[in-house]
Amino acid sequence: MATSTITTTETETPPLKLTLAYDKEVHEQYKYSAYLPVYDEKTQFPALQPFEFNDRGLVAKKEKPNLFAKENADLKVTKLTPVIGTEIRGLQLSQLNDQQKDELALLIAERGVVVFRDQDFKDIGVEKQKEFGRYFGPLHIHPVGSHVRDNLELHNIYLGPDNQYRNQRSTKRLTSTGYHSDVSYERQPPGITILTLLSVPPTGGDTAWASQTAAYARLSPPIKALLEGLRAEHSGFPQADNARRDGKFVRREPVATEHPIVRVHPATGQKALFVNPGFTKRIVGLRDEESEALLKLLFTHITQGQDFQVRVRWEEGTVALWDNRVTAHTAISDYNVHNPQEGLRHGFRITTLAERPTGVNGLESTWE
Repeated sequence: MATSTITTTETETPPLKLTLAYDKEVHEQYKYSAYLPVYDEKTQFPALQPFEFNDRGLVAKKEKPNLFAKENADLKVTKLTPVIGTEIRGLQLSQLNDQQKDELALLIAERGVVVFRDQDFKDIGVEKQKEFGRYFGPLHIHPVGSHVRDNLELHNIYLGPDNQYRNQRSTKRLTSTGYHSDVSYERQPPGITILTLLSVPPTGGDTAWASQTAAYARLSPPIKALLEGLRAEHSGFPQADNARRDGKFVRREPVATEHPIVRVHPATGQKALFVNPGFTKRIVGLRDEESEALLKLLFTHITQGQDFQVRVRWEEGTVALWDNRVTAHTAISDYNVHNPQEGLRHGFRITTLAERPTGVNGLESTWE
């Protein structure tokens, strides 16, 4: 089925123009139809302003006695790999108290990504979902992506026979993977991201994460020393240009920011690479050939480092939370959306903003 979009104009003040990025007839019986992707083509936002950020992991107890309470007989905590990824069963995100959420923030920083199974999170309602996210930081509104109706903070994740926009550019490449850190071009880029899938295919559609702390640690001392004094440009302009080219609405003008290539996490003190193939364009102060060669080395290192990556299979009721400051991630679109038996992959992402990146010896992000 070809991509189907239906445009409706709402009678509100001011008028709101919505484009439905799905075929209504296909989803009439779908339980989560209220979460299907739309584009608000009216609301525009000014540039994001600086804000003070306090990482919740800073006040957490390292042993995490509240999150991992001994009296919880149902709790099962499993490391998915030695260096990245933890899976938790027997604990509901929707029921965590503040102390548990603080310890969770620290755990996410330490392990990169934490996967919760058998969750009721997708059924607690939009307001509670956003409230949970706000505990970790201000919610980011994506400048060009589709979202949940009336809730721009819920970035839509959808790939189906009636909307293949997320996959169209990957058809020109041999692989569907594209490692990135969410909107890393922002002045104060994301900290914790919360991804909830409402519908999952029986197989396929996994997500992979790479540890940027482990990637940094693997580098030789001379390369570490070189990178620790450098910044790289992260740009949102190509994303905005592509959206406009494809007829999509840009609700916030793009920015480019020069971030330290090696950043220090405020809660753990760990050093991590902060470059990604999705948004990092050049290394500041180097000649073009030098920048291209060094970025190619780092991108290859990150994307091919399977010994510091984790691939997570989605199940019914899965919620994944990760720290964009210490990981890069990619969706893996390896199933046929035209075959109904292979299912539907649909969900939403809540992204929280964090601090202005700080590198080694106080090196900070800069911009014009």
